[in-house]
Amino acid sequence: MMKSPLSESATQLFNKVPEATLYFWLIKIMATTVGETAADFLNINLQLGLTGTSAVMGALLAVFLFMQLRVRQYVPWLYWSVVVLISIVGTLVTDNLVDNFGVALQTTTIIFGGALLITFGVWYACEKTLSIHSIFTIRRELFYWAAILFTFALGTAAGDLTAEGLRLGYGKSALIFGSLIGVITISYYLFKANANGAFWIAYILTRPLGASCGDLLSQPLTGGGLGLGAMVTSGLFLASIAGMVIYLTICNKNNVDDLPNPLRE
Repeated sequence: MMKSPLSESATQLFNKVPEATLYFWLIKIMATTVGETAADFLNINLQLGLTGTSAVMGALLAVFLFMQLRVRQYVPWLYWSVVVLISIVGTLVTDNLVDNFGVALQTTTIIFGGALLITFGVWYACEKTLSIHSIFTIRRELFYWAAILFTFALGTAAGDLTAEGLRLGYGKSALIFGSLIGVITISYYLFKANANGAFWIAYILTRPLGASCGDLLSQPLTGGGLGLGAMVTSGLFLASIAGMVIYLTICNKNNVDDLPNPLRE
């Protein structure tokens, strides 16, 4: 009798997560941008509303995540599809709390920051590691995706708080978060900061960086953006992601790459 992948937490798998190469970070930042602009496009341009958009994207995420959990090794198109979808859903979680339930951005930032810390705490208590190089059981992969969901929700709240709540604007917000990522990179390479800590902090910061860049490109000129619109911005970044994933697949660069690997453990 075949056992469910969700219940087989001890099943040994090949590592399900790609190496943190330059390609990884480029696709990750673009995926976070799509998370911001695609959510706006579905919610506003297609007039699905937050509830309708959340239902559609939540269902798609459930399907693709189930497929991801069933495979036994890293599959580029499937992995990055889940990342893009979880980026959109993470954005929608924060937007629903803020817009539909009136929760302040400061509060959502604290809530998701706490949820992420709890996830890391339970993950480490159960597995004794937070390394992305040891995602080879179902339980570790579930911890991994839970952490990623909270990083997107936290990053959305922090990015909106910086750009809109504090009225710094999208350009300044992108500069702030980009600079913080630079600090983390320098700390890792020059001062030998903890690899796991550096990776996850950078992962969190790429969310508000990508969201700020997405808003800067898509929002109208009167709102502080460049006026490309959510559809054009989403299309450009989705096409770029697809092109890079196809390249990695064809060149068999699934887990190891010859380019410099920022924040690689």
